[in-house]
Amino acid sequence: MKHIFLLLTTLSIISCQTDSTNYQLEGKAFGFSDGEKVYVYQIDKNNQSKIIDSLTVNGEKFSGSFPKSEELAINYLQTKSVNGNVIFFPENTNLKATIYKDSIAASFVTGGKQNEAYKKYYDKMKAFNQQRIANNELFKQARRDQNTQLAAELQAKNIELTDQENAYKILYVSENPNSLFSVILLSQMLNKKEISSVDAATLSSKFSPKVAATSLAKKLTFSINSAKNADIGGKAPEFSAKTPEGKTLALKDVLGTYTIIDFWASWCKPCRRENPNVVRVYNKYHEKGLNIISVSLDKAGQEDRWIKAIEDDHMTWNHVSNLRGWSDPIAQQYSVRSIPATFLLDIDGKIIAKNLRGTALETKIASLLGGE
Repeated sequence: MKHIFLLLTTLSIISCQTDSTNYQLEGKAFGFSDGEKVYVYQIDKNNQSKIIDSLTVNGEKFSGSFPKSEELAINYLQTKSVNGNVIFFPENTNLKATIYKDSIAASFVTGGKQNEAYKKYYDKMKAFNQQRIANNELFKQARRDQNTQLAAELQAKNIELTDQENAYKILYVSENPNSLFSVILLSQMLNKKEISSVDAATLSSKFSPKVAATSLAKKLTFSINSAKNADIGGKAPEFSAKTPEGKTLALKDVLGTYTIIDFWASWCKPCRRENPNVVRVYNKYHEKGLNIISVSLDKAGQEDRWIKAIEDDHMTWNHVSNLRGWSDPIAQQYSVRSIPATFLLDIDGKIIAKNLRGTALETKIASLLGGE
């Protein structure tokens, strides 16, 4: 009986020490003083971050316990004494963080498949970047030595390096369909136009059901669909918004033989510099069938500036705006991330060209409607 009692007591102690509802985050904080706070942030489904805990460094170590969850999430560590953060993915397993005060960029978290995959990606990107820096230094020296052949070879190497980097990113996403970081990475590639909307759609279709159900994946799907709709050959997404006079105007109401959708803003200097060229093209070809509808990305409170800019730049065509800046739903529909941005439509509303400016715009319109 005595032996049975001791066994039961031991099992009881072990069970108390094993917390099945929480995972542990153990950290090493090299170079940090005792008392330094390590803040744990979580990014919610609205892409807003909030502090969920603060851990105290003692003897260059810190630790915390967090509830396990089946939901995928993104967390990061941050301190007051150092700029930057250390991204990690909470998983239902214990994690280990390594933070360097003198190199927050080299800090990392291990434990769990998502964190291991992310660290592998980070190390690969670091190697690409180091090679690019080395090539750039050699390129500068070649320029100083007036060695044009070597300079050209180094430029070609960097182009090849960029291709290898993009290929690795695509491989990473395809090999990690259960990783939330794959969604983030694919979103970045789509935004930077490093991948087509068609290829992005193919990759995203392979995400696991759990990943596909996240708000980040749903936003990515919206972005992919918007990019596909706004590609050359696609039907221009329909939209409507308020004119400066407060009336609702729809794209379908202004379609001509050819129509330019022009994204701009009164505060956008490149847009304002391009406006005289657009005015000249419009005045020259409007009677032959060219229409324009400009969508302003001015913000709330900038309505007067918007209207004044239209008058000052003699833009006598159709104008609309939701006065929501970069949050404008029309800009999001058309996947517009920089301005000026233009879309040229045919009579059926199909996109036949994008982002034509200067002489390229006039040459294209002249080829369609006939020059003088």
